[in-house]
Amino acid sequence: MSWNNKTGSAKVPTGRAHRLLRFGGMATGIAGRVAGAGLVALAGGQRPDLAQLLLTPQNTRALADGLSHLRGAALKLGQMISMDSGVVLPAELTAILASLRDDAQPMPPKQLQMVLNAEWGAGWRARFQRFDVRPFAAASIGQVHRAVGLDGTEMAIKVQYPGVRQSIDSDVDNMATLLRLPGLVPKDMDLAPLFAEAKRQLHAEADYLREAQYLAQFGRLLAGDTRFQVPRLITEFSTGQVLAMGYVAGVPIDDLRDAPQEQRNHVATALIDLVLCELFVFGLMQTDPNLANYRYNPETGGIVLLDFGATQPIAPTLVAQFQALAGVALGGDADQTRAALLGMGYMGPDTAAHHQALIQQMFDLATAPLRQEAVFDFGATDLLERLRDMGLAIGTERELAHVPPPETLFVHRKIGGMYLLATTLRAKLALRPIIAAHATGACTV
Repeated sequence: MSWNNKTGSAKVPTGRAHRLLRFGGMATGIAGRVAGAGLVALAGGQRPDLAQLLLTPQNTRALADGLSHLRGAALKLGQMISMDSGVVLPAELTAILASLRDDAQPMPPKQLQMVLNAEWGAGWRARFQRFDVRPFAAASIGQVHRAVGLDGTEMAIKVQYPGVRQSIDSDVDNMATLLRLPGLVPKDMDLAPLFAEAKRQLHAEADYLREAQYLAQFGRLLAGDTRFQVPRLITEFSTGQVLAMGYVAGVPIDDLRDAPQEQRNHVATALIDLVLCELFVFGLMQTDPNLANYRYNPETGGIVLLDFGATQPIAPTLVAQFQALAGVALGGDADQTRAALLGMGYMGPDTAAHHQALIQQMFDLATAPLRQEAVFDFGATDLLERLRDMGLAIGTERELAHVPPPETLFVHRKIGGMYLLATTLRAKLALRPIIAAHATGACTV
């Protein structure tokens, strides 16, 4: 959930037929432009490159605009795939999907009132001293409003876009069709498990009562840790499509990029520590690493944690696998590393030997900072760029069609998000002792 001011609004398409037409319009427009460009290339004596024809600036912008207008599962899936889901997409498509993270338009006041009338009853305004109709945040499946209760309680109220739940399955299916256009992913890559998991996760995220339970649970888990602030759940205004919580002031976490080094190190260490506690101790992880889900309260020095819709329980077997993976990352040999990667499903027994070697090289590069005793300077490394280039190079191996298990990918995505956050803050951390402590089950939260 991006807590940024938004201007303008656009009605959310709610009917399945309307949403299907929007998808159909996107696909038809893209196909028409591809065909036209292909004819031009042929007329000029060139052999058309289908991937290049698909990924023109005009086509990728049309895709982004269409998904932003649809919101809901369409936009959410685009965001999920953009954040290192383990599926290597062409750079142009990854960039345009990444632009969707903070690109949702709010719904107009009339549509908002329709949703709140249905959830709270027609006289709901009498329950507030003030309710700001203009949202201060808008994201893929909901938008957030400031309000003040009759007792003076300041609230942040998240309201789900109408029709989100009903459109999840069809939106994901339509997105799957778009992504299966030739040239975007290897033709033999089986994305069905990823799309099935996306449907399951999106249905869970659209249940605000479920999110309310996790909001309260994380509030209890972190109650004794002054490093974190979790908004208080306000049950009397919360429903399946509305989530009410106490308003907590804060600034975007990346505003700290110019803060004193010690402060940046403290914030990065705290969030890495939290992710490892989620994985190895809580068995419960908020799997969305969007930086907008974290804010910083300058008055208290606390990190404000937002948006628990993507929270997922982690099976004990998966926890054990990640513990084994952490162990080999800290000092395993090549055979142990290969066995751990096979066990996690990052590659399969039938993956070609040279592809296994490429995946293992990428893992060794990604985990190199964990093996050094010295402080690692996230602000003076090109590791992310090298990993991206290596991933894109692997992606050009069009016969590589293996996709890791979805439950592994979503944890992997969150861990990668913490690396990006530490890089944004230019933190300087000794990672080895942090990882070593957690790999054995320790937790400072």
